[in-house]
Formats: sequence, C-alpha cells, structure tokens
Amino acid sequence: MNTYKSILDAVKAFDTIIIHRHKSPDGDALGSQIGLKHLLLENFPGKTVYMVGDHAGRYAFMKDSEMDDIPDEIFKNALSILLDSSAKHLISDDRYTLSKFTCRIDHHLFVEKIADMEYVDSASESCAGLIVQMAIDNGLTLNETAASALYTGMATDSGRFRYDSTNGDTMRRAAFLLDQKIDISEIYRNLYASDFDQLLLRARYTLKIQFTEKRVAYIITTYDELKETKADIFAISRGMVGIMSDIKGVDIWANFTETENGVLCELRSDKYDINPIAVKYGGGGHKKASGATLKDMDEVRRMLSDLDALSGGQE
Repeated sequence: MNTYKSILDAVKAFDTIIIHRHKSPDGDALGSQIGLKHLLLENFPGKTVYMVGDHAGRYAFMKDSEMDDIPDEIFKNALSILLDSSAKHLISDDRYTLSKFTCRIDHHLFVEKIADMEYVDSASESCAGLIVQMAIDNGLTLNETAASALYTGMATDSGRFRYDSTNGDTMRRAAFLLDQKIDISEIYRNLYASDFDQLLLRARYTLKIQFTEKRVAYIITTYDELKETKADIFAISRGMVGIMSDIKGVDIWANFTETENGVLCELRSDKYDINPIAVKYGGGGHKKASGATLKDMDEVRRMLSDLDALSGGQE
C-alpha cells in the first residue's frame, strides 16, 4: 500500500506549495523542508514551492536554507505542507491556516490533529526519513541538494544512526541517499566540527553537570549565565544536552535553560519513556527525546522529582 499517494495527489492538484516546519529548527526540520522543496521541484516541474519559518540558526550552512518572505495572499490558493511538528503551537509561521488545503508529515508521538490530511509514523527515526521513503515508494528522483538535506536530517535525528529508533528501514533509506553521490564528509564536517571556543564552552558545561538522588544528570543555566555566554539560546539548550549522554550509570539526563520566556527543557534517556513527563509540562516529542518550556525554576524542581521517580521506580 502506497501511504503517500494521497499527499502526492494533493501536490499535483496545486500550483503553489508552501512548506512549514517547527520553530527553532533542528537538522531534521530544516533538512526535511529543504529536501521536500527540491524533491517537488525536481519531480513536478512548473510548481512554485516556498519555504517559510524562522531563521535556520546553526544549520544555515545547508544549501538553500534561506526562508521565503511571502505575503498572506499567496496562501489562499496554496497547499501548505507541515513537517516535523506534533502540535499547532510549534509550527513556524501559523499562516498555514490561510491555505486552501493542508497536509502533515511527521514522526513525533501524536498530540493533536493539525492538518486536513495527515501522515504520522512515530516509528520512523526522522521526518526526513519519511520523505526519503516517499521518494523510494513512488520512483521519485532526488538531486544533490535534496539528498544532502535529507541525509542531514536523518543523521541528526538518529544521533548519527546510534539511537534505537534506527532500524533496517533507516539504513535502506540512508543507502538510497548515498547512491545519489552526496558528500557525507562535508555534511559531518559542518555538523560536528567544533572551533576552540565551542570546545571551551562544552568543557565549562561539563563542569556544571549535577545529579539527583537517583542519578538523573542535569544542567541548569540561569538567564544571567545565558547572557554571559553570548551564545545562541539553542546552542546551549539543545547543544549542551548531549554532553551528558555517555555518563556511566546515567539513564536520564536533562538540560534546563532559563530565558525571558520561560525555562527551555531538553529531556533525553537511553532506557526510559520520558515523553509523558514532557507532556505533563506542556511539551512533547519522542519516547526517549522530548522537550518542554517550563514556567520557572519551581517547575524545574518538580520535573526533576518526576524524573527521579521514573528512574528509581523502574529498575
């Protein structure tokens, strides 16, 4: 059964397609967006395809990562495709509601219906992987820009193919992209090479790691500390959570970053389903990688208590 046929039928029915993804994009959100744009341009000549949303941030090295600035009237007779987003409030550029028709492709745990037509597969390692599968299933061709972007999305959301969401389908999709002769050395160089200042920052944050009674590892960055670093918010929030991932005896780790608009929380585990705790505090994501925005440090302490109970109650 071709699960993507209805989405492609919608694409064929519209001359203008607008591609959205979640705010503050990671490699999967942006890779999916760029990859889908160039997949559609390559296979459906004559279509006008836009990408909208906030700035690409640290993923601006990706080819064609610049977003389009389009007026409201463009949406009225357009198809909006929403990528890598589990909830309405996460979508960057909410003008998708002005579009004539909407589709969603996503791999997060289901939170709510947000589009007229939806394809959600939470077993997939990435949203980019679902777009690759759509290409494979329908005999669509990929140019180098699309293939490189989609590989970037797959590599980042699978933790370089280390996370347990990686399976046989993941590797078959990756092989399909590698057959397009992409330069993975350049991709990894841009993704993971660190300048000396970044190394110093990681060392500084390693020294900030604390542990709860049940050995949940966590880092707290106050708003004053955040301003002092002069780093991008998500370079701290998302960028520093990974330094706790390989500590022996730690199965759950969390990074809390205080901002003007609340405390950004990134939750990770290599053993437990931490998603219900993220959902409890208004967030979401995956079983072992989720996030939320907390109101204040009191909520941080309550969340740590919940994580401690999870870690200590499922031995």
